[in-house]
Amino acid sequence: MPRQITAFSNPLVKRIRSLREKRHRREEGMFLAEGLRILTEAREAGRIPRFIFFARDSAHHRLVQDLVDAVEKNGGEAIETDRDILHKLSGKDNPQTVVGVYDEFATGLDAIDRSTANIWMVAQSLRDPGNLGTILRTGDAVGAGGLILIDDCVDPFSVEAVRASMGALFTQHIAQARWPEFLEWLRAGPGQLVGMSLETEIDYQAPRYEAPTFLLVGNEAQGLPDDYAAECDLLVKMPMLGKADSLNAAVATAVMAYEVLNQRRR
Repeated sequence: MPRQITAFSNPLVKRIRSLREKRHRREEGMFLAEGLRILTEAREAGRIPRFIFFARDSAHHRLVQDLVDAVEKNGGEAIETDRDILHKLSGKDNPQTVVGVYDEFATGLDAIDRSTANIWMVAQSLRDPGNLGTILRTGDAVGAGGLILIDDCVDPFSVEAVRASMGALFTQHIAQARWPEFLEWLRAGPGQLVGMSLETEIDYQAPRYEAPTFLLVGNEAQGLPDDYAAECDLLVKMPMLGKADSLNAAVATAVMAYEVLNQRRR
């Protein structure tokens, strides 16, 4: 049966609240996810939280009860609480009905099986959690295998990135690597590395993309470094007909992903 916690001073509340900081996530090997939709999608993807906190007034909601049952069956712990505690955990003024605490996933390249999908996302030095979340959602939408984060990217397990992913964090594989490690892994098997760059004359709709296609986007401000671009099998750009000189990193990735998908569909 779920236990009840209503005191802000409870040690577990303090411990879970600390997961909003990267240092504590690394120490604990856990991260936070919030919202009934996100936790339900995680459960459907086979990811069950170690802890689930749920609002007392939502205890009889069918999806909440399904989550509680899954957590307890999996050996985790369900905690009934109030929305003030949920606010303290999530940091949101209007907290969600449920907050889950998950074990961080393994993010090594050895966990990636490139043969499982025709499209893979690759992001270099991505800094904005909203962009990371949007790229994950795009990957889910186009049936991509996952997202490989190169060099010093935003933490995919931060509260902001998990929230922005709207559950796609649980449906997409995530790997983290330095550039030389990624290149060695990539060249050990099939895969076309396609970079998005303004330093090319090749329109993104002109080539025929090979499977699996690895779509590489650079940092939001600097784009791809020259030496990284030089390692790509192909550099492409999208036409810019207005005054802006580039697209947002997540938007550019989405445009490319749908172009690759549409070529497969045709």
